Parts: sequence; structure tokens; C-alpha cells
Amino acid sequence: MLWALLAGNFAIGTGVMVASATINEVAAYFHVPVPTAGYLISVAALVVCLGAPALAAVVAPFDRRKLLALAMVWYGLLHAACALVSDFHLLLLLRALAVVPAAVFTPQAAACAGHLMPAEQRGRAITFVFLGWSLASVLGMPLNAWLSGMFGWQGAYGLVALLSLASAAWVWQAMPQQVRPPRFSLASWGEAFRMPALMLSVAVTLLYSAGQFVLFAYFAPYFRTVLGAGVHQLSALFMFFGAFGLLGNVLMSRFIDRLGAPRGVMIAMGAIALSLLLWPLGVTLVLAGLVMVPWAMGCFSANSAQQARLVGLAPALAGGSVALNTSAMYAGQAIGAAVGGGMIAHGGMQNLHLAGVVLMAAAMVVSLQASRLARRGGASAARPAVVGGAKRSA
Repeated sequence: MLWALLAGNFAIGTGVMVASATINEVAAYFHVPVPTAGYLISVAALVVCLGAPALAAVVAPFDRRKLLALAMVWYGLLHAACALVSDFHLLLLLRALAVVPAAVFTPQAAACAGHLMPAEQRGRAITFVFLGWSLASVLGMPLNAWLSGMFGWQGAYGLVALLSLASAAWVWQAMPQQVRPPRFSLASWGEAFRMPALMLSVAVTLLYSAGQFVLFAYFAPYFRTVLGAGVHQLSALFMFFGAFGLLGNVLMSRFIDRLGAPRGVMIAMGAIALSLLLWPLGVTLVLAGLVMVPWAMGCFSANSAQQARLVGLAPALAGGSVALNTSAMYAGQAIGAAVGGGMIAHGGMQNLHLAGVVLMAAAMVVSLQASRLARRGGASAARPAVVGGAKRSA
């Protein structure tokens, strides 16, 4: 079952990152500036940001097998529709609709993993499921960039459609029936918002996501404009970044229960901040690749550790807290992409990393405060919830 959820996150991650990987080709095809093409990133991130917490209570009564499989069918069909349009505004609308399942699948997959596994294996299970995002950066994003450069951006969106429909079939086959993690009600939202350590932890995700996406959203135009990267070089850079992202997430999954989630988050954020500080040293493609290694190691492992951190703070609130974390992640992406686009529009492409450093530093300070509050009892354990369906091991 965990492998099927991992595969679903792989398809989700590949779809989320397709806008970044194809930004050069989309801008050229529709004759719009790169910051305008960047709206495909910001608008999609905003939709998932608002949708994740709003949908957490709505989907609570549903059998997760049906819910997750149907979410992936929606994701596939709408991305296929995106590949068929010839108007940028219509693409923007369809892209916004296409990413709605991302607001459902990633948080609910994490909640299912946490719900079905024993407490001592919960952190590892959640980070394992999130490995799908790392694999998306290793394989999905480079494939998107290569397909877009060789055959047009439509090929990359078509890949997302195929991956999503295949994932839907696997989830349907592998997931047990009648899996329903603790129901998340309006009262549960109130309880979550009254937990300072939990809410500060969510703020950490917002800040480090924004810090990354100031630059990450514009990797393709940055490497083309500043370092002269072609299609094959860009794909290789994405694959290089993704390979170390996968390694970082594997290591986090292996050691998180020993390190503790808060410490794991801090290590990951420190690695990202190091790359941003060293970014000006990447004056060639080889040096840029080396500078990216710590960032890649921390990029996906940070969010894996954050999900485990939130589930550990309040297991009974996992369905909502992980949804809030997903919301914060995409809100940060929207903010970061908007800030980066504004800087590029005013000739500041080579200074994107500076904004990232400031936001990462803020994230680390807030994370320390969240840990202090948790140790002082600011994240008291949430009351157990009555859950429909038997708890099963995977």
C-alpha cells in the first residue's frame, strides 16, 4: 500500500513541477513574458493552498481508497485537457482545476500512512510515502524538461496525464477498503489553531517554501539566461538535483525516528540555506550543480520531516494538520514565485538567492521557537478520536 501512495505522490509531484520545467517553452508558445508564464506556478499553488485545509473536513467521511483513486483520475484527465489548449488564459484556468487533487492526495496519503502504521513506525512511513516527490524531481521533472524542449510543452503535460491514470489504478488495487483516518471537524480546527507549536510549525513550511521558490520556480530561465544551458543540459541539471533530493529523503526516512522530526527539519533547512548562500559561486554549469547539492538534499526531506513533525505533535489532528502543512507549502510556493517573478521583471534575476536566504533564516528562527513551545507543553496531545474502519498495518 505504501508503494502505491508513493507512486501517487510521484505523479502529483511531476504534475506540480511541470509548470517550472516547461516555463521557457510555454512562454515562447503563447508569446508571453517568463513572469507571466510563471502565473501557472503561482495560481496552481494558490489553489492547493486554499483547497488543502478547506477540503480536509469535506473529504473526511469518504473511504480513502475511492477518494485517492478518483483524485488521481481527475488529475490525469485535466492535465490531458491542458495539453490540448491553444490559449494561455484557458490553460491557466484548466491548470488551476487540474491541481485540485494535489490538495487532497498528498495530505490524505500522509494521514493514511500515519493512521495505518504503528506509532513507532509512523515517521518512517510518512517520509517513505513522500519519497514520491523526490522521485518526481529525479525522473519526472527532467523528463518534463526534456519532452518540453524536444517535442513541446504539451508532451510534458501528456506525461503527467499518463502517470496519474496509472497511479489511480495502482491505488485502487493496493489500498484496503474502509480506511478512514480520524474525522476532522470544525471543533478539530479550533483545537489545532489553539496549539501554538503546531501553528508555528506550519509557518515554518510557509517560510522555507517561499525561500526556495523565489529561485526554484525560475531554474529553467535562470540557467538558460545566466549560464546558457540548453535542453539536454537543463534536463541533466534537474536530474542531478533530483538524485540528491531522493538521497536526502531516503536518509531522512531512515534516520528521522532516531533524530526526531524537529531536528531533521532544521538540518534540511540548514542545507538549503547553505546552497543559497553559496549560489554566486555557481558560475559554470558544473559549479552550479555542486552548489545545488545541499539544497537538493534538504529540499524534499524538509517537507517529509515536517509532515512527521505535525503528526507527532497531534496524531488525532493529522488529517487537518498535514492539510495545513500542504496549504502552507503551496502558499509559500505562490509567494516565492511571485517575489521571484517581480524581481526578474525588474532585472533582478541574479539576486534571487538573496531573498531566499532571508526567508530561510526566518524559517529556522521560527522552527526553533516551535520546538521550544513543544517542549514546554505548547503542543499538548490531542484527544483520541473515534475512527470508522479498522486500523490495519501495511
